[in-house]
Amino acid sequence: MPNRTDLPVVVVGAGPVGMTAAAALVGQGVPVTVVEAAPRPSPDWRASTFHAATLELLEEIDITGRMHDEGLVVPKYQFRDRTEGLVAEFDLGLLADETRYPYRLQINQQHLVRFLYDRLRQDDGADLLFGSRFVPTEQAEQAEQAEPTGHAERHDGIEVTIDTPDGRRTLRASHLIGADGPRSSVRKSLAIPFEGHTYTERFLIVSTTVDMREQLPGIAEVNYVADPEEWLFILRTPESWRVLWPVPPEVSAEEATRPEVLQERLQGVAPRADGYPIVDHQIYSVHQRVAGAFRRGNAFLVGDAAHINSPMGGVGLNSGIHDAMDLTRRLVRVRGGATAAEAEAEFDAFAKRRRRIALEYVQADTERNTQRMRERDETLRRHNQAELRAIAADPARARTWLRRVSLLESVRRFGIGVPPAGLHGPEVTEPSMS
Repeated sequence: MPNRTDLPVVVVGAGPVGMTAAAALVGQGVPVTVVEAAPRPSPDWRASTFHAATLELLEEIDITGRMHDEGLVVPKYQFRDRTEGLVAEFDLGLLADETRYPYRLQINQQHLVRFLYDRLRQDDGADLLFGSRFVPTEQAEQAEQAEPTGHAERHDGIEVTIDTPDGRRTLRASHLIGADGPRSSVRKSLAIPFEGHTYTERFLIVSTTVDMREQLPGIAEVNYVADPEEWLFILRTPESWRVLWPVPPEVSAEEATRPEVLQERLQGVAPRADGYPIVDHQIYSVHQRVAGAFRRGNAFLVGDAAHINSPMGGVGLNSGIHDAMDLTRRLVRVRGGATAAEAEAEFDAFAKRRRRIALEYVQADTERNTQRMRERDETLRRHNQAELRAIAADPARARTWLRRVSLLESVRRFGIGVPPAGLHGPEVTEPSMS
């Protein structure tokens, strides 16, 4: 047997991607051990957009109904200029004939984590080890020693070492999934480089209970606002309105987040005599990076552990969930009975396809979106605005645009967890970073 089906899959990281992977596996009868350093599910508000293609996939774990109960349906979004106002509005309703979800669903990622945590802790197939930390020890050595068929030939599975509140433990697993974020210990343990760059500015998100539509009449519930000095991203979630802007590298995080500075920045977005009640704020560095490989033997990287990008477009969380669903479909098939060669083909397809999508879609689109927002060259700014207006005014072009930004295009083109022999078209090859 190329895989130990009596052993669980170990998932490191209990964010939305790791918990989605765990729920997908448990739902198919595959036992899972989730290892999470935090003592409880994270309350992180950072990502909040779920696109059509992602909602379709999440139907498989029967969670979309609960997400809609607490989420906000947003069918339209706008590109704006901070000085001149509306540039173009896009209506996702144009996709109504090809998806059940012709909109963005806005719901903070912490709620998806909470929904899945509530479910998994009641399932005998899931062992949730919160307050436990992955220890990078044997995994890199095992990966380096693996033959071309990966870990499939190892009848004893993978050893995973963790530190728990009760001391150090060694877990036996059939496979290891690293969903532990951009500073991934799993990725480091596998000696996989994280290639790319970091933006000089950091991003600051501030959440307020003030209805920004009253302060800025005419805005949509999701708005990308270009400006050469201080561009903005303004969106609504069920709990609050959120405003994001860049923080110059010379400004410290302490200075940028002082209450009076936050108020000054919000007043610069829209004056309000009574000030803005602030319910949450976060400042963080932003990267455009992709792991050099998404796999070493029977160890895999998904989500931010595999690729991290600018939030402009709301595709980071979504593409991470796609990684998880692609991989878990393959794990279920392999554990159901596969030769070493079949397992190798499945996992190689995951690694190549998901890395290609990260480069050709996620990285390319978010880099382009961010540059469009911050563009200083007046000629290019005018060109960008004219292009957006032309696309929005042409239903055919707008539909093509929306298929890509909603991730429907990449899913339709490459599939999710499609068996290696089932992909039509040219052979998927590894792209370069250039």
